[in-house]
Amino acid sequence: MSKKKARVTLSQVAEHAGVSRATASLIVRNSPNIKDSTRDKVLASMEELGYVYDRVAANLRGQSSTTVGLIITDIANPFFAELLVGVHSRLEEEGYTVILGTTFDSEDKQKKLISTMMEHRVGGIILCPVSDSSSINMEKLKNWNLSIVTAVREIEGLPCDYVGINYLEGAKMAARHLIDKGHKRIAFVGGNSESSAWKNRKKGFEQAHKEAGIEVIESLIVESSAERVGGVEAIERVMAEPDPPSAVFCFNDLVAFGAIEALRNAGYEPGKDIAVVGFDNVEASATLSYPPLTTISSHAKEIGSKAADLLHHRIQNKGEEENQRIILPPDLVIRAST
Repeated sequence: MSKKKARVTLSQVAEHAGVSRATASLIVRNSPNIKDSTRDKVLASMEELGYVYDRVAANLRGQSSTTVGLIITDIANPFFAELLVGVHSRLEEEGYTVILGTTFDSEDKQKKLISTMMEHRVGGIILCPVSDSSSINMEKLKNWNLSIVTAVREIEGLPCDYVGINYLEGAKMAARHLIDKGHKRIAFVGGNSESSAWKNRKKGFEQAHKEAGIEVIESLIVESSAERVGGVEAIERVMAEPDPPSAVFCFNDLVAFGAIEALRNAGYEPGKDIAVVGFDNVEASATLSYPPLTTISSHAKEIGSKAADLLHHRIQNKGEEENQRIILPPDLVIRAST
């Protein structure tokens, strides 16, 4: 059995390049105070020797970390892909490396990801919580010396910064748009009722009905996975009602895509026979949906960018300020599906 090759040290790199260890250290930390010729020589030695920067050890020495975690529920959802772009582009400017984890809306996976990131001594975490996160399950986060920013969904009782949009107002705008079109039997489909985002959407949906003097029909409020397949399943249920809806408000655009598919398969023409509204305004809602989807823009990239700003600020100023709560305004984007 061959012996495991020893890790190349920075001192060996410095000796190979003919510079001091201090100079080599400045180069791995991207100091601007090094001549280009010296930098090129040291980088060449690193490549030749196979040197890998031990970022964890460096963080321990400096009592800080340039690595942060981002935990999302589903990378396949274009909303979270856009949020990731916002986070990554902003933190990259500040010199951070971002570790990505996906929970698939599982609380067990969320717990394991947080523990793993703690083991890697990240400087902070941007957390998009799973639907059924609770303050009890997240209690230990309060006791860790770790900067946390939550995004998209809030966790009641967890004292940390938060960035999201006004889901209540967004849902209200969507329902009001359908009511203004003359619809009175409106379904609300998709999502998990344990989620703060779902609860606020439902409140907005109900408020729009109340203000218009229209009754909310409880049998037309159907939960499902927040995915295309969830939209298909939810539509099959509401369209089986004795008096089916004339319009559908969907938890997100993925659910709306499934709803449009199911309606078309059932012989309806979405946008003419029945109106459909989504939520998030992912790129595919305008370019790939047929008909193009009326939706609420939830500004995913901006949420990511602002969450990154808050995390960077919190890492630099631990415990010095009260927690911040940033709520972005939604926008109604009207297309052919209504």
